[in-house]
Amino acid sequence: MKTYFRLLSFAKPINKFAIPYVLFTLLSVVFNTLNLALLAPMLTTIFGGTAKHEALVKPDNWLDIFALFNYYAKMASNTYGAFQSLLFVCICIAISVLLGNFFRYLSDRTMESLRIHTLLNLRKSVFNNVMNLHLGYFSNERKGDIISKIASDVQVVQFSVTGTLQVIFKEPVTLIAYLVLLFIISYKLTLASMLVIPLAGLIIARIVKKLKHQAAASHQSYGVMISYLDEALHGIRIIKAFNAVNFITDRFNGENVRYSKIINSMAKRQQLASPVSETLGVMMVACIVLYGGSLVLSNQGGLDAASFIAYIALFSQVMRPAKAISTSFSNIHSGIAAGERVLQLIDEKPAITNAPGATDIKDFQTSLQFENVSFAYGEKNILRNISLTIPKGKSVALVGPSGGGKSTLMDLIPRFIQPQSGSLIIDGKNIQSYTMESLRSLMGIVNQESILFNDTIFNNIAFGKPGTSKEDVEAAARIANAHDFIINTENGYETNIGDKGSKLSGGQRQRICIARAVLNNPPIMLLDEATSALDTESEKMVQDALNNLMKNRTSLVIAHRLSTIQNADMIIVLDNGQIVEQGTHQELLSHGGLYKKLIDMQTFSSL
Repeated sequence: MKTYFRLLSFAKPINKFAIPYVLFTLLSVVFNTLNLALLAPMLTTIFGGTAKHEALVKPDNWLDIFALFNYYAKMASNTYGAFQSLLFVCICIAISVLLGNFFRYLSDRTMESLRIHTLLNLRKSVFNNVMNLHLGYFSNERKGDIISKIASDVQVVQFSVTGTLQVIFKEPVTLIAYLVLLFIISYKLTLASMLVIPLAGLIIARIVKKLKHQAAASHQSYGVMISYLDEALHGIRIIKAFNAVNFITDRFNGENVRYSKIINSMAKRQQLASPVSETLGVMMVACIVLYGGSLVLSNQGGLDAASFIAYIALFSQVMRPAKAISTSFSNIHSGIAAGERVLQLIDEKPAITNAPGATDIKDFQTSLQFENVSFAYGEKNILRNISLTIPKGKSVALVGPSGGGKSTLMDLIPRFIQPQSGSLIIDGKNIQSYTMESLRSLMGIVNQESILFNDTIFNNIAFGKPGTSKEDVEAAARIANAHDFIINTENGYETNIGDKGSKLSGGQRQRICIARAVLNNPPIMLLDEATSALDTESEKMVQDALNNLMKNRTSLVIAHRLSTIQNADMIIVLDNGQIVEQGTHQELLSHGGLYKKLIDMQTFSSL
């Protein structure tokens, strides 16, 4: 129940919906119950054979609804005749049905507003928290499972939890109203029927006992299946190139079969609950007909034929709310299981947060320093006691063998990751004293992989900056050597580039990314293998764009190619997480160390 009430907290302010819902539901129950209460006087009017001008005595107990209705029906019959009395009762029933359905509609609309409001808040909370998580979280989790939690699981929570909320109030109130009327008609019959209800509840409870465990397994299996789908769509070129279509389809279909079996098993239990409750209900009605009929035939218990028929009609309606309650108990398990997965994602805390009292950094003034910085993934050391100073306006290249720690060192600067020891200093202050948002606003980042969105070229360049002018976007594109190819596309800057920029070449995608970085006009540039995946012609275009980008900026560049690094103001050689050499291109060549070895290997491989 703790999970249920926590999920319900996302419906706040719940009073906005709860008060009108309770009011409309109560009115709906009153008028719908009144329809059945009017059945007895209608039958009495038709079949009672009331004598004309029969002496009538008004009941003293106003709670005896049937006696009151019978009194007014007989009074109308004595005054206006049996047909006019029947017309009066039928009009009352029609008005009662109209009002009951009108208030039921208002009740359902209020609950739907509550459901949508809850879904909005829940999905917003989970997505906002995911966006604030550190990058390391996404390396350890299946992307498809995260998508499943945000899309599918939240939807399950919406319908099962808020739907159960509706049942928890409406159906018990309806059930109580029917039981009150049943007690008024015949307490003996009602007490006898109540003996079967605990038995029915026990049987249904045993049927739905394993549903929560199965629901949790189904949500997990669905998440795995979505992961397989995401990987298949993302890697479709490689799948076809390696003739792995059968392997991928077999893997997906295997999980699909497992998911279907779980869902089928759950459906068996859920669908069994309704027939069982209905069968028990019919058996109860049969017993009541037998017992109640004997009371009528023997003129015992103060029960006449019309009241007995009304009793049977009322009792048949009791099974509807009882059935809805039993169904909701079977559905709530799926909602709770899905809710626990969603709450797990909401409760996930980012490993890197702003320090208390962190301030915004407005500009980059002097230098960026690494002071004895070390970093490790688990027990694997990646960086060891790195000390380095990057003066403002200088370009620094990071080179070294793969796995030496270059990308890790760069990721420390925007605080994508956090050092285990040591500190990074900007303008004399630890970067942890600044807010991450203001720190990252000083930086332009271009990665080896061109991260673009299924949108127009304009929106990709102006990403995250609504209201950017066309002139500013064009100016950034010119610096990135992208303007000429952009205007030759189908719709110019308004051309949609497809999923992940699939309509553009590798060089074009990279230049769009550079234009995006230029638009921010950052004082610090972080370039991670920005040209390594390009052909020679595209590399030259992109390299020219990068040279334009790095003018008058502090730049940290990871690259292997000589053309990218030889003009750097300082080259840092990393090996096994340590700085083994540093200096200019010519200085490092003259030392004859690891740098010269790497350059010679590159020169040899290019021959």
